[in-house]
Amino acid sequence: MANEMKVKELDQVVVRFSGDSGDGMQLAGNIFSTISATVGNDISTFPDYPADIRAPQGSLTGVSGFQVHIGASKVFTPGDQCDVLVAMNAAALKTQYKFAKPTACIIIDTDSFKKSDLEKAAFQTEDPIAEMGIKQDVIAAPITQMVKDCLADTGMDNKAMLKCRNMFALGLVCWLFNRDLAIAENYLREKFAKKPAIAEANIKVIRAGYDYGHNTHASVNHTYKVETTVKVPGKYMDISGNKATAYGLIAAAEKAGLRLFLGSYPITPATDILHELAKHKSLGVTTVQCEDEIAGCATSVGAAFAGALAVTSTSGPGVCLKSEAMNLAVITELPLVVVNVQRGGPSTGLPTKSEQTDLLQALFGRNGESPMPVIAAASPTQCFDAAYDACKIALEHMTPVVLLTDAFVANGSGAWKLPDLASYPTINPPYVTPEMKDNYTPYQRNSETGVRYWAIPGQEGYTHILGGLEKDSKTGAISTAPDNHDLMCRLRAEKVERIPVPDVKVEGCADDADLLIVGFGGTYGHLYSAMQEMNQRGKKVALAHFTHLNPLPKNTAEVLKKYPKVVVAEQNLGQFAGYLRMKVDGFVPYQYNEVKGQPFVVAELVKAFEEIIK
Repeated sequence: MANEMKVKELDQVVVRFSGDSGDGMQLAGNIFSTISATVGNDISTFPDYPADIRAPQGSLTGVSGFQVHIGASKVFTPGDQCDVLVAMNAAALKTQYKFAKPTACIIIDTDSFKKSDLEKAAFQTEDPIAEMGIKQDVIAAPITQMVKDCLADTGMDNKAMLKCRNMFALGLVCWLFNRDLAIAENYLREKFAKKPAIAEANIKVIRAGYDYGHNTHASVNHTYKVETTVKVPGKYMDISGNKATAYGLIAAAEKAGLRLFLGSYPITPATDILHELAKHKSLGVTTVQCEDEIAGCATSVGAAFAGALAVTSTSGPGVCLKSEAMNLAVITELPLVVVNVQRGGPSTGLPTKSEQTDLLQALFGRNGESPMPVIAAASPTQCFDAAYDACKIALEHMTPVVLLTDAFVANGSGAWKLPDLASYPTINPPYVTPEMKDNYTPYQRNSETGVRYWAIPGQEGYTHILGGLEKDSKTGAISTAPDNHDLMCRLRAEKVERIPVPDVKVEGCADDADLLIVGFGGTYGHLYSAMQEMNQRGKKVALAHFTHLNPLPKNTAEVLKKYPKVVVAEQNLGQFAGYLRMKVDGFVPYQYNEVKGQPFVVAELVKAFEEIIK
């Protein structure tokens, strides 16, 4: 009978795992995306989890989701809707069904649809499928009981067995897409290296899930395959934005020949950067988990003064607290990278959700004239390059730099080709020269770049003092002279304005578009997909996506004024549009704004942009 099963080849597919926050949906999703990336598929993921530390079991607010989009060729978003929805309990089906396509296959654990489960999920009847009007194929399997049967001879207690349910669902999904379980098995043995019994139990369950699909055909007519069509040869890994950011920081320190120092305080969704960097002491990385956000930034300023590549990582609420120490780095002109993984605000806001609402905070959210370069990463994999670039600018221009990512980019992942560090640009800090010995003052500048020279404490003949009080441009002594303060404000601003950044590229119908879409940071994939879809429908649309926000690319005004209609799309109430109006004379764009804590939906973007063209 197994031979009769047909295999249908797909260009792309979206799978969404959902269940209680303790059901291991993030792990199941991560393993499936790792398998897919390893066999050469392109991937884009979106972990969507609640802010509750542990919501009541089976509750509607406690549902955790993980969506992965896999493609034979390049994919740019985690997908608007899914082809396969795994719902491990009644609450997951109730809250996540809206993400399923009309043609989707839905997998449920019938053991988690008992009367008490249905009541917690606010179902009115004992038939949730009929009550919700679900017409799609449903694979209804007693997953919990099968897992218990599978592990009956292991001596595991009931609670430990239930933690393996996610692996049964993953095994079933792997069967559905003809995935090799060897990669998943290696992943589990590595993850649970110190607990081999747990690893083997999970492997036993994942095989049971696969075999269940293979032996019963699980109510479907065919399985699927997503073959790889285009790939640049090289080694690939599935990498999250936070991990890519950490690797980019390490690479920059290596290239500059400096120790990397991170002063940080845990905060969702930035903490993984601290966790990742803490693993790499062998690469000369020093991490300090400080007592608060202020200390996190202040220790980094001290490390920069001492000659390290200094970084501090946080989210929007932490930047509020760090702003005074960031300003100290502005006035002392020390290299510091501030990573802000944006989340929903204001205040504590939506800790696990994503926004782009900290842009104006990054540009202007400090007292005094305090210009800082600002860079925004466009995707999880691009976080590596963005972090490297931020470090290069900080070190070569002696300035703090803000690197904006966001929860979507930081927690999401993509298939990342391991880079050749030799091909990356050199990083050359402006160190003092031997000729300056015994004549050095801290604000001597390179006449071409306006950058001050860097003397590392302890160098004989280069004794100097830096601090938060304004200094004389020539002597470095404290000065309250009006003309000197005016001059120093201008010098600090001009130094940032002179930083060379690449031109913004226009993609799509660059020569004759009727509409130019403009965005920045983590919305790139959604905006590009919307443009692509409209181009396929015969609409002349182009995209200009910004990663360098201060200074703006030199060709910004030329690009923005070239097209009859421009729409700025961002996940805030118009901060980038307002900033561009401030910087480009006579520029009045259309705006598309959302502050939902969720990624854009491509179909909604297309609909809105088509209205603007009309």
